[in-house]
Amino acid sequence: MSNATVTLKDNASGKTVDMPIYTPTHGDPVVDIGALNKEFGYFTYDPGFVSTASCKSAITYLDGDKGELLYRGHPIEQLAEQCTHLEVSYLLLNGELPTAEQLKNFEYTISHHTLIKDNLLKFFDGFNYDAHPMAMLTGVVGSLAGFYHDNLNILDPEHRKITAHRLIAKLPTIAAACYKHNIQQPFMYPRNDLSYCGNLLHMMFSTPCEEFEIDPVAEKALDVLFILHADHEQNASTSTVRLAGSSDANPYAAIAAGIACLWGPAHGGANEAVLRMLDQIGDVSNIDKFVAKAKDKSDPFKLMGFGHRVYKNFDPRAKIIKGICHQVLSKYGNDPRMELAMRLEEIALKDEYFVERKLYPNVDFYSGIIYKALGIPVEMFTPMFAIARTVGWISHWMEMISDPSKKIGRPRQLYIGAAKRDVPAISAR
Repeated sequence: MSNATVTLKDNASGKTVDMPIYTPTHGDPVVDIGALNKEFGYFTYDPGFVSTASCKSAITYLDGDKGELLYRGHPIEQLAEQCTHLEVSYLLLNGELPTAEQLKNFEYTISHHTLIKDNLLKFFDGFNYDAHPMAMLTGVVGSLAGFYHDNLNILDPEHRKITAHRLIAKLPTIAAACYKHNIQQPFMYPRNDLSYCGNLLHMMFSTPCEEFEIDPVAEKALDVLFILHADHEQNASTSTVRLAGSSDANPYAAIAAGIACLWGPAHGGANEAVLRMLDQIGDVSNIDKFVAKAKDKSDPFKLMGFGHRVYKNFDPRAKIIKGICHQVLSKYGNDPRMELAMRLEEIALKDEYFVERKLYPNVDFYSGIIYKALGIPVEMFTPMFAIARTVGWISHWMEMISDPSKKIGRPRQLYIGAAKRDVPAISAR
């Protein structure tokens, strides 16, 4: 914070008011316009909230111009190389990386919260076998408040911590159950002796018929992907969690709202769109034709996985995930889509059209190829994203609930409807 101010002047009345400026640890300073309506009688208009800071947060910072992403101050590149997803989860929840003893205790807590109650499993019988996993995930997570209502005092820090642990632990179990329901296989119970991602692979791909061996390459790839997707500042789904939670709704309802928002193809479904685009292109020989279509403003075709709402430079997560992609494909066989992806990336980094518009490959460009190589179907891509992002969502919810300045979200609007008018008699309508 600082004592700096910005002076706003109403040119109609000549009135001026000093508004305080807050200086962040990183990023652009923020003008506090809380008194704008009181002083001037105006609201601000900012579609998509692209220039509005809706909260104070100490969790994640990203600099789109520099291509920089920090979790609690730690660069994402270092975390992805040196830490596990559960280490990063502890960091996001608690503000600091765990000691060896703290990590051991945290891993024990999460592994012993993975089991879900059998009567919760019966919920899946109410869904069609071909129901989209995100539909099931949204509904089942929202129902958790009916099963774990014993620790739902949101003003109790211990209750908040228990709820966070339950959500982080149970999301892989619920997501795996969604997948098993889709393919009509028996649900596999979690195992406390496996790692977080190893357990997910076990619950998704093992059967009671035979032993299933966890592949360390797949396990590591998932872990890195989950680190990269763990949080991303005030994105659409995180903002949804905060808005839903601002009414003091229970955290399971708030997280279910975030999952529903993530389901949108413009958010969590982007990597699925990349795969469909690569399938549409079909062959490297067709790339030039489709690149021309992407440049044609009158053509609806778009190159998915390029550019980002926030990043105006290379997405730092894309650099990491590209290396993981090569490791996975070297183990599981080359995917022809990888050759397409590499050629498209080459064009994006050299073509004047893409360079001028800063349309670099983002994290979604390669993640779908990795998931597909690991045998995860397209419909499960977004649930994978939800598993990873759960820790970010609940961290933001906890931060918001413990903030003394918390208020229920109530955005304003620019009303452009009909002016006030009388209701005519039905005979005169």
